[in-house]
Amino acid sequence: MGGPGSLLDLTPLTEVSGLYAVVIGLIALQWLLRTGREARLGYLPRVAWWAVPGLALLLLTPTLDVPALFGLGVAALLLAEYWPLPYRRAPARPSPAWPLVSVLIGAAPAFGILQNQRPEPVAFVAALCALLAGMAGLLGVVLYPAKGAAARTRPSLNFQTRWHRTVTPEWPDLSVTLSEQGAHLKNISKRPVRLAGWSPAGINAWYRVRGPDGQVLSELRAGQEALLPVGERDSGVRVWYGPDKAQEAHLFRADWTPLGRADGRVLN
Repeated sequence: MGGPGSLLDLTPLTEVSGLYAVVIGLIALQWLLRTGREARLGYLPRVAWWAVPGLALLLLTPTLDVPALFGLGVAALLLAEYWPLPYRRAPARPSPAWPLVSVLIGAAPAFGILQNQRPEPVAFVAALCALLAGMAGLLGVVLYPAKGAAARTRPSLNFQTRWHRTVTPEWPDLSVTLSEQGAHLKNISKRPVRLAGWSPAGINAWYRVRGPDGQVLSELRAGQEALLPVGERDSGVRVWYGPDKAQEAHLFRADWTPLGRADGRVLN
C-alpha cells in the first residue's frame, strides 16, 4: 500500500498511504463522535472499546504485510458498532484519572517515536491506541450529564431498548385490533407514550412504529393509532415503549391465532 502517497516523512508507518490513513482517521473520528453522543445520555463504552484494537489492526496490516489483520480489524470494528448494548449506562460521572494517564502514555511515546531516526511502527500504533482510548475516556468525563439522574429521567428509546430490562404493566397502555391492513395499535391510556420499536412475535426483528400514512412515530398520543403491517402467519406482536418520564422501558405483548391456523383470529 505504499507509493507516492505514502507518509514516508510524516509517521513511522512508511507503508501506509495517505488515503488509507485518512480513511482510518475518519473512522476514529466517527467513533469518538458516537462516544460523545452516548456520553451526553449517560452511557460509556463497553463492547465499543473493541474499536480501538480494530483500528490498530487496520494500521498494522500494510506495515506488517499480514492481510489477515485487516479482516480481524474489520471484525472488531463491526463488533464495536453492532453488538447489542455496545455502551453501558454509568451510574455516576467517571473519574478522569485513567483517561488522563492514557493520553499521557500515548502522547509522550508517540512524540518520542516521531523524533526517533529509527522508529518502531508497532510501538507507534500502540501509543496511538492509548491516545485514542484516553480521548474517548475524557469525552465520557466532560460530556456526562451534569445531573446523573437527569440521564435516567427520560431514557433514550431506540434499538438498544430491546435488550434492556423491560416492565410489563399490570394494566396495558396499548391495545391491538386486527384488520386486512394489519394490526392497529392504539394508545388507550390517558397520557402519551414514547415508541421505541416493534417486532412480530417469535421473530428476532426490529421495526419502527409507523402511522397509517407511513410516517415514523416516536410518540403515540392518547387515543392515537399506529399500523403494524403483520402478515397472515404472524401470531402476535411485541411493542417496546415508554410512558412519559418512565424510568424503565415497557413491553406490550399481544397474541392471537393466525388466520392460516383457524377460521378466525382470537386475541389473548
